[in-house]
Amino acid sequence: MRIEQLEYLAAIARLGSFRRAAEELHISQPALSGSVRSLERELGVDVLERGRHGARMSDPGRDLFPYILTVLDAVDRLRTAADEQHRSVRVVRVGTVNAATVPLLTPTIREFRRSHPATQVEVIGAQQAEIHRGVLEGNFDLGLVNYLDGDDRPPDLETTLLLTGHPVVCMRPDSPLADRDAIRISDLLAEPLIVMRSGYVMHRYVHRLLHGQTPAFSYSTDGAEMGKLMVAEGLGLTVLPDFSVIGDPLEQRKVITWRPLADDDTQVHLVIQRARSASPPRAARNLYDIFVARARHYTAGGAPADRELRSPSGSAGSRTPA
Repeated sequence: MRIEQLEYLAAIARLGSFRRAAEELHISQPALSGSVRSLERELGVDVLERGRHGARMSDPGRDLFPYILTVLDAVDRLRTAADEQHRSVRVVRVGTVNAATVPLLTPTIREFRRSHPATQVEVIGAQQAEIHRGVLEGNFDLGLVNYLDGDDRPPDLETTLLLTGHPVVCMRPDSPLADRDAIRISDLLAEPLIVMRSGYVMHRYVHRLLHGQTPAFSYSTDGAEMGKLMVAEGLGLTVLPDFSVIGDPLEQRKVITWRPLADDDTQVHLVIQRARSASPPRAARNLYDIFVARARHYTAGGAPADRELRSPSGSAGSRTPA
């Protein structure tokens, strides 16, 4: 039994004619008749009554017809779902606070691209609350956000830990503070400070770190990437998770550098989130899996989260490993 045989039978019953059904289905009338005969032999029932003036359902055919329509309806729903799935995988949208762009986000998308060459990945920078809302409302398939120890996770989002790191001070190599093994709060207060806007975890962290004290001068910006660029232009210092600085092209080219914070063991956790109640497209599920696998690979390869944090000068910071 084939699906098209049931579709042929339904068309004949609706149109009352082999000829009209053959025209609508774009097949020859003999082929249509032979296919329906084959189905009737398989079922052991003459589903149609054939006459000079057309065809109509036989009494046994009328008993079977509701089951035929149920099968066809299920097939239509399956095809619709498959079409929606196919369309949805053309674009996967990731909301991110722009953390771990180099060690995690970029290699993950590169690997995903190799296995899904026809699927676009849109990476949208946003604040944490916007990402939570976007994932819940279906505007984002996945979200990358930071948490500090003790922060609550939204119960309606599935949260998976990717990386754990520490805050570090990002500066230019020619900064006087680059000679220090670790940076103290008094050092931060004496320098122009580039802070994340309210709504970012690192904004909350810096406010807590400074105990409400005001630095000599401060800028406010969106996201780690802009913060690092402002540092590179000599506008001041910024405080970011180590996984947002170490390995960055600006750091590799010695345009920026970093030092640990003295007497601070705060951990920053980068997580990936998706809606618990949703049935995501296969491409989004695959991208999620790659994020998790790449994070494990990065950590196993000696990421800052797994070893004592050392400044570029080679001196250990005054903190314990994560």
